[in-house]
Amino acid sequence: MKTNPTILIIEDDIDLTTYLREFLTDQRYTVHLAHSGSKALKTLEKVIPDIVLLDLNLPDISGESLLERIKKYYSEIPIIILTAKDNPQDIVRNLNDGADDYLTKPFSSEELLARIKARLRKSNKAETEYSAADVVLNTETMEVKKNGELIDLTQTEFTLLHYLLVNKNKVLTREMILSHVWAYSPETETRVVDVYIGYLRKKIDNGSALKIIHSARGFGYSVKG
Repeated sequence: MKTNPTILIIEDDIDLTTYLREFLTDQRYTVHLAHSGSKALKTLEKVIPDIVLLDLNLPDISGESLLERIKKYYSEIPIIILTAKDNPQDIVRNLNDGADDYLTKPFSSEELLARIKARLRKSNKAETEYSAADVVLNTETMEVKKNGELIDLTQTEFTLLHYLLVNKNKVLTREMILSHVWAYSPETETRVVDVYIGYLRKKIDNGSALKIIHSARGFGYSVKG
């Protein structure tokens, strides 16, 4: 099951975020909004987005500080700066601090869309194989092998394993997993995550001395190995 790319917009301009959410949702992206730095950090505890759009002028935490914190803990997430600051020194400093792109306001929605697609393409090309212990997942062939032998997974199981492997050694909460794999809504029960983790364990870890799928009691799951 292919999921829509997830975008986190960190911006305190309500009108702009409303417009961007509608525009990007129409383009088949899943959009999360945070109107402050503190709300963004809370959102990141539940959702790991595929890309972040970050305004530098936030009401509580400076965009520069937030950029540093996101890159420290989520270095793989591409970040596009959205700001009215067009000073070349600001642009160079933020790019050196980890920003992947920089777009000054006002900007066209089509240019933003093109930049998002470019960043996601670059991110997706970075790696096609993900592994833990003797398990290898290939996103080009859509195959999973254990000790070189093919393992038959459903689309949902493949998407779930891929998400766990991309974030290897990180604990993912049930809410994070629901958001990424099942487009989480308040009506969705977190129990579905436990059910599918059980399916994966039977196919991946059953009979193995070295198990890669681990539970973090009270939090969620992780892959190690």
